Amino acid sequence: MKHLLSSSAFIVLNKELAKQVGLKEAVLLADLISKEEYFIANGMTDGWFFNTEDNIYKDTTLTAYQQRKCLTTLKKEGLIEVKRKGIPAKQYFKINEQLVVKLLNNLSATNLTTINKNKVIKITNNIISNREAFVLEVMAFDYDKKILEGFIDYWTEPNKSNTKMKFELNKTWSTNLRLKTWANNQKKWDKPQTMSKLDHQINTWQEAKEIIKQKYKNND
Repeated sequence: MKHLLSSSAFIVLNKELAKQVGLKEAVLLADLISKEEYFIANGMTDGWFFNTEDNIYKDTTLTAYQQRKCLTTLKKEGLIEVKRKGIPAKQYFKINEQLVVKLLNNLSATNLTTINKNKVIKITNNIISNREAFVLEVMAFDYDKKILEGFIDYWTEPNKSNTKMKFELNKTWSTNLRLKTWANNQKKWDKPQTMSKLDHQINTWQEAKEIIKQKYKNND
C-alpha cells in the first residue's frame, strides 16, 4: 500500500502552468523534468537527455500522438528543445530552464512550482525572492560554473540601505547580454599575458650573452 502513495507514484504538476500551456503539455513537461533529474544524477553534463515514446506512455499514459502534439506546443513556447541523434536515432530533449523559471515566476498563483538544475522546488508563497529568482535565471545559462557564480556574487551585492541589489539599480537590464559580456571579459582576464617585443628582445640578448660567456669559458 505504501508504495502506491509514495512520491515516485505521482507527477508534480503546477496547475497554473497547466492553464498556461495545457494539461497534457504540463504533464509531459513534468515527466521530462523528472527524467532530466535522473540523467543529471548520472553524470549528464550538456543538458541533453533521451527518452522514448514507450517510456513516456508508461509514465504519463500519453499516447504517441498526444506526445507529438504536446511537444509541438512546448517547442513553440520555447520551453524545450528536441532533436534526434545517434545510431539508431534516439529522441533527445533539453529543458529551457531559464524560460520555465521566468514563466512560473510570472504566474500569479498561491503555490508556484519552479525548477533549478537538479529538481522541482515547490514554492508556497506568491513570489520568489529577487535574489533566488536571479540565481535561478543565471544558473540556467550554459557557462562555466565559476563564471556564473562570480557574476551572481558581483551583481547581487546589496546597496548601503540593503534594499536593492546592484543589478536592480540599473535602468535597463538584460541578464543574457550582461552575462555574455561578463564571460567575454573573463576570458580576456584569464588569458596569459603575451611577452612584449622589448621583453622578447631583452631575453634573446641575455640568452645570447650566456651562450657567448659559456663558449669563452669552455675555450679557457
